[in-house]
Amino acid sequence: MTVKGRIHSLESFGTVDGPGIRFITFMQGCLMRCQYCHNRDTWDLHGGREVEVNELMEQIISYRPFLEASGGGVTASGGEAILQADFVSALFAACKKEGIHTCLDTNGFVRKYTPIIDELIDNTDLVLLDIKHIDDQQHIDLTQVSNHRTLDFAKYLHKKQQKTWIRYVVVGGFTDDVDSAKRLAEFVKPMTNVEKIELLPYHELGKHKWEAMGEEYQLNKISPPSSETMEQIKQVFLEAGLNAIY
Repeated sequence: MTVKGRIHSLESFGTVDGPGIRFITFMQGCLMRCQYCHNRDTWDLHGGREVEVNELMEQIISYRPFLEASGGGVTASGGEAILQADFVSALFAACKKEGIHTCLDTNGFVRKYTPIIDELIDNTDLVLLDIKHIDDQQHIDLTQVSNHRTLDFAKYLHKKQQKTWIRYVVVGGFTDDVDSAKRLAEFVKPMTNVEKIELLPYHELGKHKWEAMGEEYQLNKISPPSSETMEQIKQVFLEAGLNAIY
């Protein structure tokens, strides 16, 4: 039986979601409701279009020279890619047969640890794990869901020694304070599988999508963080012995 996936869009020359040039598959559907989401139109679990692995592989292989020359590969993003773990695992397995690097960009919202999750991670070379906030209540305020599943997934990745980059979006009034950064650094420090912390400054690039859908963008009064703020947060992780960049 052919596994089908529901995707939102494709990007053939992505440069910010993993190493090198990436062919990015933006999966449809997400259960978090991040106030700063720049892919608001990916939330609907029934939106997008259905595709088969073979269809995507034909396109991916056509870009192989660019991917290989840059040390890049394929990234499954979203939406939330892990909600379609069976499809992404099949896609990544096909990539690995072709010697193409695979990267999973996820918020770690795993509801049940079935064998397909193990299979997906086994087919993944690198995980980009978004940790929205280390404090559970503030995570709920920001995303409408608890951070328990995300933190449990981080521990799972550590146990499996899966190569991981942690992503942390610095948002004014939510994650631009030193205390939250220190708590996150304490959580991540024992995780020997984490290669680096990617600090991402908040931006408004997805604002127009909210407006196009007739919805209010709740962070209208929030500005991108200053370089001084980003450097201050970076220093917290460096002082904890963690590799941090922005």
